Amino acid sequence: MYKKPSTLFWLLIFLPLITTAQWQDETSKQTGPSLPELIYNSTEHFTNIDSVNLDGLLQRIGDSRLVLLGEASHGSAEFYDMRARITRELIEKKGFNIIAIEGDWPDVESIDHFIRGSDHDPILNNDFSSTPGFSRFPRWMWMNHSVSSFVQWLKDHNQSINSAENTAGFYGLDIYNMVGSIEAVLNYLQGVDPQMAEVARWSYACLKPRIADPSHYSRVMQSGRFRGCEYEVLSVLQNLLQKQEFYSYLDGHQFFNALQNARLVMSAERYYRTLYHTGSKSWNQRDQHMFDTLLEVLNFRGQKSKAIIWAHNLHVGDARATKMSAHGDFNLGQRVRETFGDNAYLIGFGTHHGTVAAASRWGGSVEVMQVPPSGSDSYGHLFHGVDADNFLLPLRNPVLDITRKKLLAKRLQRSIGVVYDPETELKKNYAYSSLPRQFDEYIWFNETQAVKPLKR
Repeated sequence: MYKKPSTLFWLLIFLPLITTAQWQDETSKQTGPSLPELIYNSTEHFTNIDSVNLDGLLQRIGDSRLVLLGEASHGSAEFYDMRARITRELIEKKGFNIIAIEGDWPDVESIDHFIRGSDHDPILNNDFSSTPGFSRFPRWMWMNHSVSSFVQWLKDHNQSINSAENTAGFYGLDIYNMVGSIEAVLNYLQGVDPQMAEVARWSYACLKPRIADPSHYSRVMQSGRFRGCEYEVLSVLQNLLQKQEFYSYLDGHQFFNALQNARLVMSAERYYRTLYHTGSKSWNQRDQHMFDTLLEVLNFRGQKSKAIIWAHNLHVGDARATKMSAHGDFNLGQRVRETFGDNAYLIGFGTHHGTVAAASRWGGSVEVMQVPPSGSDSYGHLFHGVDADNFLLPLRNPVLDITRKKLLAKRLQRSIGVVYDPETELKKNYAYSSLPRQFDEYIWFNETQAVKPLKR
């Protein structure tokens, strides 16, 4: 005889199904936006560099005395052009008067003379490409159309400024052009103190047999057959400092240039002397020189000076957020943060794909190379998934704390230097970092194009 199932029976059958459906619905509500969606909602999007609104960025920079502008490669036009656009606004709206770049002092000095119309420079026309300097590899890094346009703007800007204190100056932070700095010191002394020029010429002669190839100096030092030239190059710097009052009275700007060139020679000698030593920290020596030079420039330009730094992400971002710190390495960005704290604003740059100007070997000719799409597990791969081609991502802003926290976990970050091989980039050009700890802001271009070198 059939018996109708009880209400309890049907509840036992369907209640689990109802509960499961409700749980799935609640879970979908709790999941919320994906990380690419969070990034999209946390960023300021722009179509192109000319039209980008930088008011938000300038507000976030606030009263910072230093702004560090990075790049993910040494050969992408968008990185140069965006840095130029930001720098122009910082000069015009916030009174910045120093541009310090990842270039050598004697080469960059020629740009400084060009934009100031200095009487001490033989090239006073409007052709930036004929400015002396930057004759060695990698010439395209600073002698390119993007830099040329910006430098011409700086020259025009300075001509409209009445006060020398407010004119923009261009300075080099790097260490490599020891030959150029030696020549600059000797030329300066020959003009103001010929007797001291002879003393300096004798001191620098210690380096002369090996100066054409500084790496040879490193190898000879490693062999133990040569004691090095540490004392000789230091003596030149000490002699300059001993007569600082007299030389500064003659021309303070010329003396400062000579002093910085002498400091470069001293730092470069130490760099090459210890390059091949076991446990050598040549990277640290280079970035310490960059930081020391930056401090000297800030001091020279006075208490109201404000600096913008152009260098690779590897120098600009805080090394403590990367694998460098595990190896005992630091960088310019770390030193700046340790000294200036929130009074410095660090900005990184990145791209997903495109083309880049680079060489296949050190000293080789510049080539236009393809940049393949970002590798998986990288920030580039993540940002490519955001529904915006170009954007500014604030990383210090507490309003965006949820996005920032989700980006803290280390991901791969691509860095392309002057030597590049797209075929081996996964092994050589990626390293893990925590982006929000490395930078205060990140500027993303989904596609970038190779910078165009100038022709002599």
